[in-house]
Amino acid sequence: MYFHDAETLERSALEKLQAERLKKTIELAANSPYYSEVFKNNKIDPSIIETVDDVKKLPFTTKEDLRSQYPYGLLTQSLDNFVRLHASSGTTGTPTAVFYTQKDLDTWADLMARSMYAVGLRKSDVLQNMSGYGLFTGGLGIHYGSERLGCLTVPAGAGNTKRQIKLIRDFNVTALHIIPSFALYFAAKVRAEGFDPADMPWKIALIGAEPHTEHARKKIEEMLHIKAYNSYGLSEMNGPGVAFECTQQSGMHIWEDSFIAEIIDPETGDPVEDGEIGELVMTTITREGMPIIRYRTRDLTRFIPGQCKCGRTSRRIDRIMGRADDMLILKGVNIYPMQIEKIIMGIPEVGQNYVIELIKEGLVDQIRVKVEIKEEFFVEDMRALQGLQKMIAGKLRDEILVTPRVELVQHNSIPKSEGKAKRVIDLRETED
Repeated sequence: MYFHDAETLERSALEKLQAERLKKTIELAANSPYYSEVFKNNKIDPSIIETVDDVKKLPFTTKEDLRSQYPYGLLTQSLDNFVRLHASSGTTGTPTAVFYTQKDLDTWADLMARSMYAVGLRKSDVLQNMSGYGLFTGGLGIHYGSERLGCLTVPAGAGNTKRQIKLIRDFNVTALHIIPSFALYFAAKVRAEGFDPADMPWKIALIGAEPHTEHARKKIEEMLHIKAYNSYGLSEMNGPGVAFECTQQSGMHIWEDSFIAEIIDPETGDPVEDGEIGELVMTTITREGMPIIRYRTRDLTRFIPGQCKCGRTSRRIDRIMGRADDMLILKGVNIYPMQIEKIIMGIPEVGQNYVIELIKEGLVDQIRVKVEIKEEFFVEDMRALQGLQKMIAGKLRDEILVTPRVELVQHNSIPKSEGKAKRVIDLRETED
């Protein structure tokens, strides 16, 4: 194991360590404008923490709280002590920004190296990072973790299949970091280029950044002749490296010496029993520059009962089963239906009804937006309709960073529900 002592701690010792680090985190968080006010209003100080269960005495933090404090309201130190920031995608409303000191980056790199070691990567491996870099945490998080582990790291970035294949073959790449939807597309393209995946040097794929089913994972493994390992992360908690599978592929280990994980009923906020699905709540306990306490991720999962056969003692969570809110994740990008509605409703030719469909386009997840057009604009001139269709797709791409399929339909042709409008329909399973 990468950090054997930390990864095999007895439960009592681990919970003692968590309580100590939680107390220190409260001391640090009190230096931020936001938590200073929250703690004052709720009469909270470090003395209330005696055991890790005392985390429940602390209030939740939500994405709305983070947005309200944009950009600097959660920082515990002066800005000149920070060396990196990442921010959420999208242009609607206020984004969330997460800041890192050098120590925070070092801790994150260690968590990533530990995660990679857990799935079998070693210093002798060559990892090709096929994820986007920039404000998205996935690219740089994996990159620095790979270098920390000692792997030769190829920062290929996203897209350009032919170049990806050439790099893999030329440099004998043994591990890939790849988004699940692109992995399926990439597998088909490899064969189309005349290569047999079974003859390629790769052996391990790190997949994450968007929800995917076990069926999709198995398909990736079969099509690429590779072992694909699931991971979990979110920018508010660093990025990737919050939880990772091991070679057993029996759930993702939460690195509990750096995070406290809870699973609650999303309606009541009360804890649920192990094995029961609920909303994941996370607290950082090793981040110094911008600690976040009891963050409601809105991700739905469950604790997997029992201990993993690998010998690690940390709790495991199941793959993410959905969202407690309406956020969509496509190609690693967070998309809210209201972003789409904002654009559509601002176009004069568009009527009042639309529907967002999640579909399979070949092997890749895609968004199809059906838009009703006002009668006076729904003409027989195909060039005019195609121009309108292209314009809507372009405006949506600029907003959500993903190009959707846009289908223009006649006024009143989309079925209307009697109650609350069902704006998002997932057709992927029916098309599988």
